[in-house]
Amino acid sequence: MTKFWATSTGFVLSLAFGLALTGTAYAGEIPTNTEGGMEQSGGKDDSGIYAAARITYSGSVAPNGASGNVTSADVNWTPPPCWYAPYLGAKDFKKKMSKDIERQLNTPGIGSTAGSALTELKRHYEAGYGWSDNPGYEDYNVDKDGEGMFWAGVENPNEPDVLKRNACNDLPFWVDNGEAPPPRYEEAITPQILAALAYQHMQLPDTEVALAPEQTTKVNLPTWAWLDRAVFDEVQATAALNVPGFNLEATTTARPVSLTLEPGTDDALTYPASGECVINNDGSIGEPYARGKANRTPPCGIKYLRSSGNGTYNLQASITWEISWTGTGGAGGDLPDGAFGSTQAVTVQEIQSINR
Repeated sequence: MTKFWATSTGFVLSLAFGLALTGTAYAGEIPTNTEGGMEQSGGKDDSGIYAAARITYSGSVAPNGASGNVTSADVNWTPPPCWYAPYLGAKDFKKKMSKDIERQLNTPGIGSTAGSALTELKRHYEAGYGWSDNPGYEDYNVDKDGEGMFWAGVENPNEPDVLKRNACNDLPFWVDNGEAPPPRYEEAITPQILAALAYQHMQLPDTEVALAPEQTTKVNLPTWAWLDRAVFDEVQATAALNVPGFNLEATTTARPVSLTLEPGTDDALTYPASGECVINNDGSIGEPYARGKANRTPPCGIKYLRSSGNGTYNLQASITWEISWTGTGGAGGDLPDGAFGSTQAVTVQEIQSINR
């Protein structure tokens, strides 16, 4: 149930919005998946409108519209669950909306309340009927076709909370080309929203940490861990929205800053003690093992204190990425650090000694 309020006329009009526009428009269909990126277009069902604005993703992004593999360090940060975006020009909007309204009005058994709401909706777009903060339109603004677009709500298909996903449920509204949506539409698409969506879809590389000894080590023997600079570098993902008279873009950049080691058992020590190995000046992390270093303490590594027996320990190596963004008009800023890790099986054996 979606409601809009005609407070300026002294009464509240409650509209079963699904009769005319089933739910919030949502960006759910992924019609193509080209190399290096994807296009995410509007989705719809049999009786609803869809947001025509296409968000194009490029760079290091997850395929087929899936969320990427970045875990935000800020548990309170989430991507936008919905937003408002350009939908259709005046003539196309009239064709689709008027047809849908008439079909619903002619539905057998439609109740008087729903019928009245649909009639008021028709007046809103055809006869200039409006209310506080919601100006009416004459003939769907057809005389301004090409000079702007109607905007509509778009769902984030990767948002699990259906209530949040449906929160952008205001009626479609008109925005002139080159103009910003009215301030009350706080969820209107911006470079910052695009940056957050690029963050959500970003795919970080699955990097395996180099170990020495490799795969099999000994109890109380330091295991060296490192990542060469050549193994990883900064990662970028871009989200762009381009429609007539409205173009926005944002690029999210992730830079690796540290490596965190979790041995997979409490019977182990990490180097450094925090388990976090910071990035070196040359862009590498840790230090490669070389002959002659056996008695040294590794700057990044692990010492296992107990054998893994007949099994293995699952060493988790997570890279923390510092994430920032830049966008249209010089906009930019920071996003929460992200992390992505992999698991490596490590066999730990007892050191065998021979008594003579």
